[in-house]
Amino acid sequence: WTLDPSGDWYYWWISIVALPVLYNCIVLVCRSCFPALQERHTGLWLSLDCMCDGIYLLDIAVRLHTAFVEDGILVRDRGRIRRRYLHSSAFPWDVAAVLPTDLLCLRLGTALPAVRANRCLRAPRLFEAFDRRETRTAHPNAFRVAKLMLYVFIAIHWYGCLYFALSSWLGLGTDTWVCPNASRPGFARPLRQYLHSFYFSTLILATVGDTPEPQREEEFLFVIAGFLLAVLGFATITGSMSSVISNMNAADAAFYPDPEPVRRYLRAQGAGGRLARRVSRWHQHLRAQRKLPAERAVLRHLSRGLRAEVAASVHLPALRRVGLFQSWEPGVLRQLVLRLRPQVFGPGEFVCRRGDVGHEMYFIREGQLAVVAEDGVTQLAVLGEGLYFGEISLINIKGEPPDPWQPSAAPRPPSLTTAPASPGNTSGNRRTANIMSIGYSDLFCLSKEDLAEVLVEFPSARAALEAKGRELLLRMGKLDVHAEAAAAAAAEEAERRVQALETALEGLQTRAARLLAQLESSAFKLVLRVQRLEGRLQRRQ
Repeated sequence: WTLDPSGDWYYWWISIVALPVLYNCIVLVCRSCFPALQERHTGLWLSLDCMCDGIYLLDIAVRLHTAFVEDGILVRDRGRIRRRYLHSSAFPWDVAAVLPTDLLCLRLGTALPAVRANRCLRAPRLFEAFDRRETRTAHPNAFRVAKLMLYVFIAIHWYGCLYFALSSWLGLGTDTWVCPNASRPGFARPLRQYLHSFYFSTLILATVGDTPEPQREEEFLFVIAGFLLAVLGFATITGSMSSVISNMNAADAAFYPDPEPVRRYLRAQGAGGRLARRVSRWHQHLRAQRKLPAERAVLRHLSRGLRAEVAASVHLPALRRVGLFQSWEPGVLRQLVLRLRPQVFGPGEFVCRRGDVGHEMYFIREGQLAVVAEDGVTQLAVLGEGLYFGEISLINIKGEPPDPWQPSAAPRPPSLTTAPASPGNTSGNRRTANIMSIGYSDLFCLSKEDLAEVLVEFPSARAALEAKGRELLLRMGKLDVHAEAAAAAAAEEAERRVQALETALEGLQTRAARLLAQLESSAFKLVLRVQRLEGRLQRRQ
């Protein structure tokens, strides 16, 4: 068996390995500096140490079976995996981390947790687990802050433990700087000693001050080292937090448009007031509801195949609701979802108006739209989630058909009636209804150009689309059958003439080829005759 380094099993295993690494990095120093803590819970520490060592050994076995990527190909050959790991720089550190240094306790005659300090050499696995978790979590910025706070806690914890160890070496309670001894109430318990040390360490590393003045050289050197570490830690924390904030702003800018340029433009043109408030509310709606109008920009770095899979998983259910596309093959739909463009319309905003030229259709992903009369108030119909409109404008059946959502009670005014674009369609490509968004509506738009680009590669889908469009136009009474038959006959006549011209052209090409061959043959014979005459003339001379 082999593990894929990018798979789920490897991810969960490295998360498990991170636990004993954290245990050793946090608990070992505490047990070494607080002997009472080590003596009171010897059995517990022995059990946990054996468990951590077992996980370390299992991790070596897992790394001997973890595949690697070479030249873009996942290598699963166990022989190559084993050779690569044994010759890597990580193998000596992994072995050093599991050396049985506990045997030194038998020679020294006492239990010293410090001899297990080599277990902290597996810290790179902890960092790898953090990196994996950061790429998988849905809240990477929150995880970065939590990771930073963990590092701060470990630094304060280590410094506090070392402070208590120095106090024990100098003598507990010998001056006001060191940790009080057991004579002070409550300080006989290890927990109280640790909390005092942690509090003292926090005061120094946070540069808060209000700590007792050192009395001896060792104390001065320890405090100076703590202040230097505090300066470095403060700079690190400040830089990390600013990086997290800038990353959050960059992520928002990548997903959502910046409203400030539009506001400045409106102010410069003197078009503020109500229009500026509508623009502000539209941007606020995008952020509050997490709408992504710049979807293509977000997915632009993915490969075309992966981008198609992502778009299909998000938009394919909406596309399958359209009756025109239900019988199409999946390849066509996957190409279409790459061309869907999300659009968000605000309350009272018209998606299309009667008389507009229709070049796209819309899918209602969320929200409600109304078919309104010319007064812009009277609602003739309401379109909800999962419906679509304008699909007839994508079908080119000898002209551009009207929008199918025109109600029969609202006929087209004479001023908006146009001649058909070509024989067959009696309405042209003008919209015949006013579609207005009732609230905030999330739509997907598919243009005719994008559909035509896809159908070039799928002739069968084009034929099915034309047949479906002819059926819909006949049902709506918008298809002139006689004009369409005349246009078809004209197309057949044109095709016949083209074929006749192609036949005549082929005949001319054949005759030209024959004449060229005869010319080459005559030229060759003439050259031979000239050569013979020149030879005779040379012999006579």
